[in-house]
Amino acid sequence: MTLEILYFAWLRERVGLPRETVTTEAATVDELVRELSAREERYALAFSDLSAVRVALDQDLADFDASLAGVREVAFFPPMTGG
Repeated sequence: MTLEILYFAWLRERVGLPRETVTTEAATVDELVRELSAREERYALAFSDLSAVRVALDQDLADFDASLAGVREVAFFPPMTGG
């Protein structure tokens, strides 16, 4: 499947891209993260501490064990605080 991957804040800085289109066989977000991390050191660095990363699938918050079936967009970003 082909996914649009978005990176925000320090993840964007570490990966060096705001977005990219990726073709993957990953079935879950976790598998996608492992696949991306294996690509290059910059991805491994960005995903080295998943407790500091949140994910949204087609703009809905999700967990790392969530299925990618039918998903078009995956966004990775740090936790947010509100006020």
